[in-house]
Amino acid sequence: MEEIAISKFKATCLAVLERVRQTGRPIRVTRFGVPVAEVVPPSVPKRPSGWLGCMRGRVEIKGDIIAPAVDPGDWEVVRD
Repeated sequence: MEEIAISKFKATCLAVLERVRQTGRPIRVTRFGVPVAEVVPPSVPKRPSGWLGCMRGRVEIKGDIIAPAVDPGDWEVVRD
């Protein structure tokens, strides 16, 4: 694991964070040679296996979802 002095980390913080993101390798920050922190890449977020079923448990069905929304007799095309 690479080590960096806290003073250098403070001066180059954004560059160090970008290097950790790109390489995936952690960096240990030291103060007078004693470790004070470790900068590690983030864990990979868990992704759903697919989009099918991703809304399960989030939708509530109210009423009949199969029947037409209006009576077919009200349709102009059916009356003519």
